[in-house]
Amino acid sequence: MRGVGAIVAAVGLLTLGSGVNVFAATDDGSQIKIVSPAPGEKVKSDVEVKYELKAGSQATHAHCFVDGEYQKGWKGTVKGMSPGTHEIKVVAANKDHQILAAESAVKVEVQ
Repeated sequence: MRGVGAIVAAVGLLTLGSGVNVFAATDDGSQIKIVSPAPGEKVKSDVEVKYELKAGSQATHAHCFVDGEYQKGWKGTVKGMSPGTHEIKVVAANKDHQILAAESAVKVEVQ
């Protein structure tokens, strides 16, 4: 049994810096959908992301991620994406900036 505990501890330590969320986000009934850009759309390096948030019991705003990287200070426009395919994801968040279960993602092609 000690071996199982050691494996669980090792996996936990390995995921700390990987960006993998090992804890389930709260499902407060929120829904979020990216309205623009459309999936597969060809965009410039700066693109305005429009979304609709139907807030559940906790959601107050959204956070944005590009290729899994949090966009600190995001105010609706993703800036400086390099050419190629990128995933843009918006995630509902509460007043304490904790992410919730509601999320929406699109892949775009930056020219």
